[in-house]
Amino acid sequence: MTTLPPVVAVALVVAVLTVGVYGVAVVDRLVSAVVAGWMVSAGEALAAPLRAVAVAVTRQPVTTEAPDRILWVLAPAAYAGLAAAALAVVPLAPGVAVTDVRTGIVVFGAAEALAIVAIFLHGWAPNAPLPLIAGYRFVGVALSYELLSMFVLIAAAIPAESMSIGAIVESQAGLWNVIRQPLGLPLFLIVAAGVTFLGPLDVVDSTDLAGGGAAEDSGMQHLAWSAARAAMLIAFSAASAAVFLGGWHGPVLPAAVWMALKTAGVATVLVGARHVIARVSPERFVRWAWTVLLPLAFLDLVIAGMASL
Repeated sequence: MTTLPPVVAVALVVAVLTVGVYGVAVVDRLVSAVVAGWMVSAGEALAAPLRAVAVAVTRQPVTTEAPDRILWVLAPAAYAGLAAAALAVVPLAPGVAVTDVRTGIVVFGAAEALAIVAIFLHGWAPNAPLPLIAGYRFVGVALSYELLSMFVLIAAAIPAESMSIGAIVESQAGLWNVIRQPLGLPLFLIVAAGVTFLGPLDVVDSTDLAGGGAAEDSGMQHLAWSAARAAMLIAFSAASAAVFLGGWHGPVLPAAVWMALKTAGVATVLVGARHVIARVSPERFVRWAWTVLLPLAFLDLVIAGMASL
């Protein structure tokens, strides 16, 4: 697999994330309208993200007393940067990768783990109670996500006999992992919803904390945090498409188109879950994660190992 030159690689990651963030905002607008029973035209949905940007740019920011201003800026930047790093190890087409590393799933997992730090720092920075509570609460449940992710990604790497995501995609030429390991994709989508704190697993910016980590955000701060969340969602969607849905494999259409369609499909499912599935309390999720989801992830790993014998 060909590794792209640094300038081209950076431009590609920025382009994919920019288009992805805009697409997530459009889909979110459409899904929220359908759930609420509103009539929204395609033009209005396409224009909604642009209006939100214009409002954020022109709105005067509101700050708290004695915030850590540097962290308030760096936290969303770090979160978005980690999304870019995670996306960089996901091949977007055959023979093309931003960075082709043999330990791709390890790099992706490291980006997941460091995202915990960025999310906590975002809660710490405003020097306000609700964001701080949200940050600590996420740290309290994040280990559950990380263990699930570790097991299902290793299980997906076993048939490929490699931790390179490109090799994992190639190993699915005859049979996708979503068929070979049916537990893997649902569990990984739970991880994606947890790390991006969407819908049922929103323990950070949730309504029970009046916005939680984003309660004190306004203007460009709010826009930056929302964009960083959407960027991480795109990174997880691309990884799901590559690791479990065969990546670029598919009939008739060009390989890159298949990868884009699968990524968009996963992102749409995750955005839809935000609007149609009720939020689960952190305590209940942690209990279910350790007693049900983690054993299922371990079972997925055992199944993958036995199938490779």
